[in-house]
Amino acid sequence: MDAQTVVRRYYRAIDDHDYEAFADLLAPAVVHHRPDRTIEGRETLVTFMRDERPDADTSHEVDRVFADATPGDGDATVAVRGRLRDATGERLFGFVDVFSVADGRIAEIETFTR
Repeated sequence: MDAQTVVRRYYRAIDDHDYEAFADLLAPAVVHHRPDRTIEGRETLVTFMRDERPDADTSHEVDRVFADATPGDGDATVAVRGRLRDATGERLFGFVDVFSVADGRIAEIETFTR
């Protein structure tokens, strides 16, 4: 699976609360740098997304996906620009996520919000 597909599935898994699929997309030593904290390790990130997010009843609206790899290549840097919406559809904030994908799994995520 190419890196852009991995990243799109990441958002779908979170929005669908499919944490098994979510875990399958992550490298064991994944690191997620968020504005408020850094989360290290697949199990820790899955636990955070499942049990500790401030609002888990949200959806990601993706505007643009930028990648530096050839389609079909499992290794890439992928940047995504979008918005997070609450259950009513109200915009919570805009975001840019920058993913490092290696061997078809997400190894690192940097999240920027406004």
